[in-house]
Amino acid sequence: MSHAITRLDQNTRRSRAVIHNGTVYLAGHTADDRSLDVAGQTRQVLAKVDEMLAASGTDKSKALMVTIWLADMQDFAAMNSVYDAWIVPGQAPARCCGKVELAAPDIRVEIMVTAAL
Repeated sequence: MSHAITRLDQNTRRSRAVIHNGTVYLAGHTADDRSLDVAGQTRQVLAKVDEMLAASGTDKSKALMVTIWLADMQDFAAMNSVYDAWIVPGQAPARCCGKVELAAPDIRVEIMVTAAL
């Protein structure tokens, strides 16, 4: 088993993905269009997650853990309506979701994913 660490889309502060020992760790992803409601932002975020998982050599069917941060728990049902459609049937990862103060007031949702290769 390799102990090499691969970092994707890296800058001085973060990597969008880190691959180590058969596991992919994604950074938190937010929507590019922050004018969207939480459902629209969730769609954009999950599309970015899909792209980053593909760039890492895996996909959402191998997701192990998903962490979701919401700016407002009133958005829980709307976010879940999009998230539930994204999950591969029978392949639901472990998940947590909580309310936090996000980096900017127009960010409604941020999602992190850990996946197997």
